[in-house]
Amino acid sequence: MAHYALVGPADAPTPRLGRPVGATNPVTEAGGVVLLLPDGEPVSGRRASVRAHAAVLPWGRRLVRAGREDGLVAHVVRYRGRGWNGADAQLAADASWAVAEAVRRYGDVPVCLVGRGMGARAALRAAGHAAVTAVLAVAPWLPEDDRAAEPEPVRQLVGRRVLLVHGTNDARTDPELSYRFAERVKKSNRDTCRFEVHTDGHALRQYQDEVQALAADFVLSALFGHVPSRPLADAMAAPPPLGLRMPLAAGFGRSMR
Repeated sequence: MAHYALVGPADAPTPRLGRPVGATNPVTEAGGVVLLLPDGEPVSGRRASVRAHAAVLPWGRRLVRAGREDGLVAHVVRYRGRGWNGADAQLAADASWAVAEAVRRYGDVPVCLVGRGMGARAALRAAGHAAVTAVLAVAPWLPEDDRAAEPEPVRQLVGRRVLLVHGTNDARTDPELSYRFAERVKKSNRDTCRFEVHTDGHALRQYQDEVQALAADFVLSALFGHVPSRPLADAMAAPPPLGLRMPLAAGFGRSMR
């Protein structure tokens, strides 16, 4: 098993796993782990954003409630800072460290990476760890030109279940770039799909309940073998472009409560 060490000055910030989401007592066992990766910035030396951390907590709470019977544990990853910072890919390195730390704490359990924005790119990059079985990338921030000489890597996603979700009115991260990325992933990994949330923006506030229901559906099926909803199963099975432009219906998930 690979081990990840982050070396730097003694007083340099280090990544951390926050306490288990929704837990009041220490947690030592888990049936599966979700690691929530907050949004970040392309270039920054500032400390990790408290606001970005808070933005993923509702997702963690929803997932923990849905997966309580299966022993699902969720942690928000606390980055060293908020910047991706070019070739350093600092957020991806912190995500990789977090996967290794989850395995150290809980043993041989399946891990799902759930990222938003820049955190979604970190989740996709860190998927190569053997413990990672699934990745959920929400409104992913991806390079402006994914057809460059060195495009965003996809090999690490082979053998994982991959779901991308993007609002069609996202003015911060380009939904067309996430579609093109999903096309490349689908060529080598059939267990890939992408949902479009029509008329919603980067924060996906208009259809937040539906998106979180889709996330719970995906995580429980990917980590614990639950039967996925028909829309998710159809999206996974459908060839491009249909399976990569699957519309998320209003009211999704209400019948599953």
